[in-house]
Amino acid sequence: QVQLVESGGGLVQPGGSLRLSCVCSGCSFRRYDMSWYRQNPGLEREFVASITSAADSTNYADSVKGRFTISRDNDKKTVYLQMNSLNPDDTAVYYCKARSTLLGITYWGQGTQVTVSA
Repeated sequence: QVQLVESGGGLVQPGGSLRLSCVCSGCSFRRYDMSWYRQNPGLEREFVASITSAADSTNYADSVKGRFTISRDNDKKTVYLQMNSLNPDDTAVYYCKARSTLLGITYWGQGTQVTVSA
């Protein structure tokens, strides 16, 4: 059974950095496109960044371009989100998503809270 576990969230001051991690267990990680999303209460979950299974292409929301970097380590079955120059608008629960390139099935993690505040 595929399971995604995020970590690395927390409280950070504006201008600070955090690195989120998401470990995929029970999956053939190399066959999954990976993404990060975020959500605040009462709002829709929004796309943040994605990376293809082969790590040959990445995509970012305009709001995070130049500040966030998505990467993956297929040997560790882990996807990362390096977040720099954080501001209060980045406060949200961040979710990891895995999408099978073979079957199109998606899985979500439980989320990790990121709070940017002075």
